Formats: sequence, C-alpha cells, structure tokens
Amino acid sequence: MRVPVVQHTDRRRRARRRRALWTGAEVVVTVGIVVLLLVVHQLWWTNRQAWHGAQREVAALEREWGGSTVPGQVRDGGHPVDSGDGDVPVRRGEAGARPSGPTPASAPVSSDAYAILAIPRLNLRVPVAEGISKPDVLDKGYAGHYPGTGQPGRAGNFALAGHRNTHGEPFRYLDRLGDGDRIVVETRAAVYTYAVDQTVPRTSARDTGVIRPVPRSLVHPGRGYSEPGYYITLTTCTPEYTSKYRLVVWGTLLSLRPR
Repeated sequence: MRVPVVQHTDRRRRARRRRALWTGAEVVVTVGIVVLLLVVHQLWWTNRQAWHGAQREVAALEREWGGSTVPGQVRDGGHPVDSGDGDVPVRRGEAGARPSGPTPASAPVSSDAYAILAIPRLNLRVPVAEGISKPDVLDKGYAGHYPGTGQPGRAGNFALAGHRNTHGEPFRYLDRLGDGDRIVVETRAAVYTYAVDQTVPRTSARDTGVIRPVPRSLVHPGRGYSEPGYYITLTTCTPEYTSKYRLVVWGTLLSLRPR
C-alpha cells in the first residue's frame, strides 16, 4: 500500500488560505462595527445633541424676552397654557389687509436664532434661525428661515425648513398636521398664531413656488393661494431618510398677541 506524501507546498497553500479567510472575517466584522457606530451616531447621537442644544436656545430666548406667552403650548407638567384674551384676530377674507400689531424692527442676522416655533399638536418647540445652512442652522435642530421670504407679522410668506430625520428632526411628524392645526411663532415683539389650511404631501425639491410671497406649487398648480396675505410655510424632506422630494405645510395668520 502506498503512503500518500503531503507536500510542504500544499501545507503552505492551506495555511495561506486560512489566514486570508481569517483576515477577511476580521475586516467584515470591523466594517460592520464601524457602520453600526455611524448609524448610532447619525440616528441617535445627532438627535440627542441637537435636541438639547435647541432647547437650551429656546430657554435663552425666553429669558431674554421675559418668559413664554405662547397660547396653547404644552408646558411643564403637560398642561396647556390658556390662550387668554390678548389676541388680536385677523379677519379672514381680507388677504390684503394689514393686521395691526408689532412687527420685527430689523432683519435678523444670518444663523442667529430670533424666534421660537411651536406646534402644539406635535408638542414641538424649537428656535427659528436666519438661513437654511445645514451646519449653522438645520443640523442644530433649529427651523431655518428661507432668506428673502417674509417675516412673522408682515405681509408675504414666512417660510421655514427643518430636518425630518437626524439632528433633532424637528419636522419628523410634519405629515400629521391637518386643517385647523395651530402653528405659533413667538418673537420679541409678539406671538403670531397661524392655522394650517393646505398641504402638499410630495413635490419636487426645486419647487420654488411653495416659498413665494403668494405661495403656489409649480409642480401641482392646484395647490396654493391666489391672493396676497399673511402665510407660513413649513418644508421638509420626504419620504423619510431621503431628500428626493419635499413635504409642504401651509397656514394663514389667525391672530397676534403683543408681548
């Protein structure tokens, strides 16, 4: 009977094969851990960091202005604040009429927080800063004011953008808003209350008509307004975790309350 002879070259080949498999497995595990850490950082840590930073900025603005007077906003303990009797209503059907009351005295400085956006239905309360820069505004968990659009209390369209996912995701549940839901904007001068009356569930990211002074979608011409007025626009990315399209929520000014 012949005894098989194992060549040294075969042993070396098998050893190299085992080392290659082991190295490949280590690389796969390492890459998996890195990807997992990136996902945790993006989906959890950026939210936590931005949310806490945004709430600190809200508190700083409230201290600067002498406290919050937002009607219907959920406060400590989960109890809503009564809207009170100080609101000045804006008569509907008079889109061109100018409501009486204070308005911002000067243009805000780029990236500076100068207002607070509150949406009671979403239990949302975040700063509003000038501009839509990601690192300077949106990634801080703020709502960003589109430069060149109107300001609260002035005729035109007060247009805002915000993240839907990551970095505080203030507009995560914007799609839950419907007709009649309140959007409140608080400034040093006054508190402005808007009511949601139109939405565009999905439109192009290049649909600039939605932030014009008289907002109307260029992609969906049947959505929007036809007369000058006092509008607010909220925009965010859709579907979630993508930036292909935009979700748009519109509202009109109902009342203002001087501070």
